[in-house]
Amino acid sequence: MSAKIQAPRGTYDVLPPGAAERAQLESTAAKILGRAGYGRIETPTFEATPLFSRTVGEATDVVQKEMYTFPDSSGDSLTLRPEGTAPVVRAYLEHGMHKEPQPVKLWYLSSFFRYERPQAGRFRQFWQIGAEAIGSADPAVDAELIVLLGELLEALGARDTKLVLATLGQSEARAAYREELKAYLRAHEDRLSPEVRDRIDLNPLRAFDAKHESTQRVMVDAPRLIDRLPQEDLDHFEEVKALLDAADLPYEVDTTLVRGLDYYTRTLFEFQSGALEAAQNTLGGGGRYDHLAEQIGGPPTPGMGWAAGVERMLMASTQPPPVAPPVELYIAYEPSQKANAFRLAADARRAGHSARLELAGRSVKGQLKQASRSGARYVAVFGDEGVQLRDREGGEDKVVAPETVMHHIRGDL
Repeated sequence: MSAKIQAPRGTYDVLPPGAAERAQLESTAAKILGRAGYGRIETPTFEATPLFSRTVGEATDVVQKEMYTFPDSSGDSLTLRPEGTAPVVRAYLEHGMHKEPQPVKLWYLSSFFRYERPQAGRFRQFWQIGAEAIGSADPAVDAELIVLLGELLEALGARDTKLVLATLGQSEARAAYREELKAYLRAHEDRLSPEVRDRIDLNPLRAFDAKHESTQRVMVDAPRLIDRLPQEDLDHFEEVKALLDAADLPYEVDTTLVRGLDYYTRTLFEFQSGALEAAQNTLGGGGRYDHLAEQIGGPPTPGMGWAAGVERMLMASTQPPPVAPPVELYIAYEPSQKANAFRLAADARRAGHSARLELAGRSVKGQLKQASRSGARYVAVFGDEGVQLRDREGGEDKVVAPETVMHHIRGDL
């Protein structure tokens, strides 16, 4: 016997009950985002590798360790998408969406791929809902997107959620701060983790995200970016906060908040859940990315967006699982009546009814047991003398002609 083949490590199968939960989540997201004018977009599963290496950041874990990259037959380097924002901005530029009224509002529900250590809420193939608003630098764009993710999490019944807010400012101010932070880290280099030491020059801000205890103690007294930002950036952040206050959405400002992608500018945020383990408690988040379009060869184009993990949202949700629709008609039959039974099933479904047909070769007695398990309102049993129609909610059982079955049940369903 051949060895059993199983799903690759870090992936999983979505079975029918889970698919129903996801469909319910997708429907909720479509309603909430659609009301705000966001249209659905889907981008290819793989993209040209430079789309991510240029924008996500050469020094990030995503680019250095986690991307699934491969050459195709023509020698081009392709990458399974590790995140959704860069592909959406690429599509915005490629399809001339800058000619449309701005901002262009888009949302997606897609699968993404990162080579990570599999654990609860973190997989190598994972699903995210994301939303992007491209073409406007107005702080109201930031606030609207944050409120929409909050509304989605509330609709899902996500437990113990908290909005954490920060600002990174524009890249010019951040460049000067990076040099100051690098000098601080070098002065305390002996107390830093090897990983933080290795990327002082490449990505010093990631030191704030370190789980290493000694590094965390060093970072308590590290200079804060928000204290080095120009007034223009601070004014933008203040307006975002004022708009969130107007929408009655509470938040905490965390001056140490960082995320794993390099393209962010100004507003940065996360929704966290106390119902999940601390290491995996981020349900979703994002920020502004005003220079990303330029990084992939487009004109200066401001943008703002977020992504939220489907798996984590479902883990944190208190929304009851969807109830399967009731079976309205179960069709059993003697072997000689198979074609007639099949025709009735097709007719019932075309008429919009839920109908199940025996497909496993059971005896009529076995079929009736299946009908009982299904909870069907009506059971039609095809025999040589006609169709016995049974009403399982206390109605009259009767024998009817095959062509009249739908006539007898249509008024009750």
